[in-house]
Amino acid sequence: MSARKPYIRPVTAGWWLKKAPYRRYMLREATVLPLTFFSLCLLAGLWALTRGPAAWAGWLDFMAQPLVIGLNLLALAGSLFHAATFFLMMPRVMPVKVRGQRLPAMQVAAAQWAITLGISLFCLLGFVFWEGI
Repeated sequence: MSARKPYIRPVTAGWWLKKAPYRRYMLREATVLPLTFFSLCLLAGLWALTRGPAAWAGWLDFMAQPLVIGLNLLALAGSLFHAATFFLMMPRVMPVKVRGQRLPAMQVAAAQWAITLGISLFCLLGFVFWEGI
């Protein structure tokens, strides 16, 4: 065995601030924070639903606070950003071929957004007709 120590390159806390792709990567990864808050709010709502009408009313009051609404809007923005980056990345990682030719990445991403919009509209219309609004 050698007595030499291996070289360990120093990494500063702001390593990701130096290049734009690193900053975008960290922004994409940071979207987990508001999404975690949103998920915990949904779990709290399910728990309140099992505890009775008073707990449910308290949860609804909590969800109606401006700070909570703002954090949920931030979670929505984070989800859309995460989806956009995933939809643009997916054709590069797993190319889609039709008749032996590769489809352009933007075309695949547009198809994914169209499918997402279609499913969202289906769910929204199902809710509207179910509730009779």
